[in-house]
Formats: sequence, structure tokens, C-alpha cells
Amino acid sequence: MAMDDNDRSTRRLARAAGAAYLVNVIAGIFSLMVVPSITGGHGDPAATVQNILAHESLYRAGIAAGLFCYVEFLLLPLLLYRLLGAVNRNAAALMVVLALVSVPLSIASLTHKLDVLALLGHAAWLHAFDAGQLQSQVMLQLSGYASAVLVAQVFWGLWLIPFGWLVVRSGQLPRLLGYLLMLGGLSYVADFAGQVLVAGYNDMDFVGYVTLLAALGEIGTCLWLLVMGAKAPRPSA
Repeated sequence: MAMDDNDRSTRRLARAAGAAYLVNVIAGIFSLMVVPSITGGHGDPAATVQNILAHESLYRAGIAAGLFCYVEFLLLPLLLYRLLGAVNRNAAALMVVLALVSVPLSIASLTHKLDVLALLGHAAWLHAFDAGQLQSQVMLQLSGYASAVLVAQVFWGLWLIPFGWLVVRSGQLPRLLGYLLMLGGLSYVADFAGQVLVAGYNDMDFVGYVTLLAALGEIGTCLWLLVMGAKAPRPSA
């Protein structure tokens, strides 16, 4: 009976973590992928400004979704610590620390997007700059946003490494997911290194696929936790 209660408690905790993960994934996809695909101008300053002004409500919603995503993310590593902490407390604590470090970095990146709204929304500034200068200022802020996200991305990857290791060691989830998480975490770090160290890196054909393993690992883990739950923990000796 005690074992059944433990199994039920573990599954409830796993599904709570899966639900938190799913909300985070949806908000992140909307903020980081959907909104930029509509409001961006593919590097063209004039088109970028035009698209932001034409879809200002969507642009603002993207900022709000980003903030929600990062704040809500605070819950996820704490739930995962409760789920996987018995496997190895040190690794679980490292997972939490690396995940939480990413939050203020990610939130700070949004100030650049708010600055874009300030540039485009103040009549005095609109008169102070000609069109080319205003577009350059907007692109500078968006570049600052991209750079800030790139730094935060390091920690988006680093926390996945102990997380994946815990999944592999625990036996509570499929080990394949753990390996995907670890490889995905390394791919985030490799992507950061490539963008910083390799000139013309973003023009290379494979760049869009570098973090694919991270996406597979995170979405797969999210859905498994939500649908299947997790087995009761087996504490390590």
C-alpha cells in the first residue's frame, strides 16, 4: 500500500512538472519563434520597423509571453529536484542552480525589446531622428536583445546536462530522453561557442539544426512527464 501511495505521489509530481514544462515550452515558442517570424524583417531595418509597427500588439504580447515564460520557469527545476533529487542531491542541486541563473539573464534581455517600443512610441524621439537613424537604433536594440539571449542560452543548455544525467541514472524516465537532454545541453553551449568564435557561423547551412537535439529532448521529456508520469525513485547508495 505504501509503495502504491509512493507511485501515485511520484506520478502526480511528474505530471505537475510536465505541465509546468509544457506551459514553458508553449510560451517560449511563441515568444522566441512565432512573434519574431512575423515582426522581424530578415535583417532589413526598414522592413523590421514596419513589421513591428504593423503588429505592435503581437510584439507586445511576445514580450509579455517571454516574461511569463521566464518567471514560470522558476517552478520547473524545483519540481524536478523533488522528482529526481533522491538519485543524487549534488547533481540535482547543480541542475537547479544552473537553471535559476538563466532566469535573470533572460528577463534582462527583454529590456532591449521594451526599448524598441520606447523608440517607436515617443513622438519627441520620432522627430529627433530621421528614418534611417531611427531604424538603426531599433536594429541596435534588437541586436542587443539577441546578444543577451545568446548569453542566457549557455545556461539554458548547462542545466540540461545534470538534468539528463539524473534521468539516465534514475530509471524513472526513458534513458534515451536523458541522453538527448545531455547532448542537447552540449549543443546549446556549442552553438554559443560557434556564434562567438567562428566568423560567418550564422550563414552556415547546419546552424538551424544545432540545437535540434535539445528540442527533441525537452519536448519529449515534457510530454513523457505529462502523459506517462514517472516511476518511483530509486535512491543511490
